[in-house]
Amino acid sequence: VRMLVLDVDGVLTDGRLYFDSQGNELKAFHVSDGLGIKAVQSCGISVAIITARRSSMVAARAKQLGIEHVYQGSDDKLSAYLTLLNQTGLQPGETCYVGDDWIDLPVPMRAGLAVTVPAADPAVRERAHWVTERGGGLGAVREVCNLILTAQGHHDRLINEFLDT
Repeated sequence: VRMLVLDVDGVLTDGRLYFDSQGNELKAFHVSDGLGIKAVQSCGISVAIITARRSSMVAARAKQLGIEHVYQGSDDKLSAYLTLLNQTGLQPGETCYVGDDWIDLPVPMRAGLAVTVPAADPAVRERAHWVTERGGGLGAVREVCNLILTAQGHHDRLINEFLDT
């Protein structure tokens, strides 16, 4: 895996939509997902976001985490994914996609590693290579990051770097 591609609602968040009394949308992101994203990036693995909704909070979180490839308002996630591959020169087999609903299905069917969360639609779960234990917005992305880091031999080194500080 050379790139981790993430959906937002239901993956980076718990999938619920929160609105304040003025109608402003709010999103909650899990801090351990952020550390996992930074860890994979430190090992040369790029991270991208493809989401059907538009949100200034997603843009802000992506900026905080140094995620350069952000596709918002992408009802056709496959088109955004193919654009991403074209821009990066990566092959589908070099990507891991994490999604949770029907709109995501065309992308994980092409990715090298298709991952979903426990609350995903059954059609997505049955087509995934792996289902996280933690839910979306509750550390699921961190699990995926740890899986990739372990598979590529980076996990223990990163843990030891924290222990050595």
